[in-house]
Amino acid sequence: MDDAGAPAPPEGFEPVASKGGFMIHNGPFYERVRTDGVVERCFWATPSHTNGFGLVHGGMMATFMDGLLAQAVVRGAGARAVTVNLSLDYLRMARAGEWVMGEARLLRAAQDLAFAEGRAFVGAVDVVRASGIFKLFRR
Repeated sequence: MDDAGAPAPPEGFEPVASKGGFMIHNGPFYERVRTDGVVERCFWATPSHTNGFGLVHGGMMATFMDGLLAQAVVRGAGARAVTVNLSLDYLRMARAGEWVMGEARLLRAAQDLAFAEGRAFVGAVDVVRASGIFKLFRR
């Protein structure tokens, strides 16, 4: 367990160096990159991530998926990126006391836009499906 009482992250996952107070407040997040270019992230759902029903809040899931898709774009396109559009389908519920896992991949990068898709899941059950469009900022 770590200092917050969460179990150690799944094997191969390392802490994400979060930038900005919003992401630090909502984390910690953990990440690994597979050899096929898919970016994987996860977080341990705590009561602070839940709504009044004790389920992981939809806003938390949106935050998680936005960061995950953006990271897939950054790694795949080699450019900084900001969200232009984020579409989510909430399929099932996640609860406090579960590892919420996610995976995302870059679909296509054009001159100044990139497209990504991903999913979040708990165990073998998908909880969110997401797609996004990102504005690229090449150096």
